[in-house]
Amino acid sequence: MAGPGNNVTRMTPRQRMINLMYIVLTAMLALNVSSDVLNGFSQVHDSISRTTRNLSARNEAQFRYLEQLNEKNPEKAGVWYGKGVELRKKSEEMFGIIEGLKSEIAHTADGPEGDYNNLQHNDDLEASSVTMLNPMSRKGEKLRKQIDAYRSYVMELIADSAKKKTVAEMLSTTIERRLDGPSTWEQKTFEKIPAVAAVTMLAKIQNDVRQAESEALANLITNVDIGDIRVNELNAYVIPNSTMVMRGGKYSAHIVLAAIDTTQRPAIYVGGSRLSNPNGLYEFSAGSVGNHEYSGYIEVARGDGTLAKHPFKSSYTVIEPMATISPTMMNVLYAGIANPISVSVPGVPMNAVQASISSGTLTRNGDQWVAHVSNVGSEATITVTAQLDGRSMNVGSMTFRVRKLPDPTAFIALRDGAGNATQYKGTPKRISKAALMGADGLGAAVDDGILNVSYQVVSFNTVFFDQMGNAMPELSNGSRFSDRQKEQFKRLKNGKSFFISNIKAKGPDGITRDISPMEVALN
Repeated sequence: MAGPGNNVTRMTPRQRMINLMYIVLTAMLALNVSSDVLNGFSQVHDSISRTTRNLSARNEAQFRYLEQLNEKNPEKAGVWYGKGVELRKKSEEMFGIIEGLKSEIAHTADGPEGDYNNLQHNDDLEASSVTMLNPMSRKGEKLRKQIDAYRSYVMELIADSAKKKTVAEMLSTTIERRLDGPSTWEQKTFEKIPAVAAVTMLAKIQNDVRQAESEALANLITNVDIGDIRVNELNAYVIPNSTMVMRGGKYSAHIVLAAIDTTQRPAIYVGGSRLSNPNGLYEFSAGSVGNHEYSGYIEVARGDGTLAKHPFKSSYTVIEPMATISPTMMNVLYAGIANPISVSVPGVPMNAVQASISSGTLTRNGDQWVAHVSNVGSEATITVTAQLDGRSMNVGSMTFRVRKLPDPTAFIALRDGAGNATQYKGTPKRISKAALMGADGLGAAVDDGILNVSYQVVSFNTVFFDQMGNAMPELSNGSRFSDRQKEQFKRLKNGKSFFISNIKAKGPDGITRDISPMEVALN
């Protein structure tokens, strides 16, 4: 036998023959070991195939059960059945792709008639590389990407974190890279391995696909009932649309059977804050008047431990506590002016309230109304309607008497020492001569704390008395003092007085009327 210090050229023919026989014996021994290993691969492949067939039958039964749930209650199971159909389609596509690769390796090793279940050249070290690592077809690389896509898809359908991790590891294509080792998953899996080993590896991936499909189908079936809540107590409740109903209106209420679990109260959130009352009683002090809304959600634990949120929204109306007190004799509308009217219906929003008048016009101005009437001495009835339960309903009316505007009071517009506008309405009060000289003319208005109506003075006379007691009247220039009147003011002495008479003023109703005279006295 040759050693490190031996020279083959110096060996005898006998020694050379012994070395050659050793080499052949070693090769034959190695061939026997490989045959055992290859047979072992075949047995593993058969075992995996049987397991895969059992998983396929189980998955078929799970899918049929999901199909039955959908037929019985499509509203509840429809979305999960749809996901199951898509899962089944993608799983079959993935399984079929791998099945085709197994057949291609068999054909490469044994020819067109090759059968991966009965490989003749199961020790072929080239068939796997030629099929999966061909730089032109890149079938190994494509398979890796398809496995990655399928893994990501299936993991989205599994809620349980432990099962999701198992599927991720089972279908992982990540490898630990070494300096002297393969750089990709496909190289590590298919490079220079016997054909039977490659077929067995592909069968194992098929088995992993079926296992992942089974986990996903089980989760879909669980999801059908996952939102169901276990209850141990039933109560009847009356939920009215409103506890306040007007005469002639409609009372509406939902009478429901509520099921609760007294051992596990749901968490109720209103406006982002959790309700502290365990029985779900929501109470608060009402604030501003008007319509208000509130919303929130009820958080309930599902069967798998996750939380489901059920949103809700409601509204309420706040009205002022009030009593309507109306003096009958004061139900008056004045002709020729805008009469402000307040119209409201307790419990009904303003946009659902309408009003009309029998004589004249009635228009809305924001939340107020304005009535215009003209027939003095007649009556005008205001009728109010409201939208209740989708229909218009008469909720009240009031009759008003139409009266002429009262006569105004004449005054001289002045400025006080601070420059503020004031009105001088005659004796017993007195004014200074300087204030009188600074005045422009005469005004008239109704200003009794209820009405605030301005009149336009048309004309007036001033009456002065000379030393003989003779009256000297002077005519105004419309509502302004004339020059002759102002000359008379200059000649007045302190403590003296004069009269303004024959005052004519026109109101917003278009009527010109005579109003009471006034006496002007100087300080």
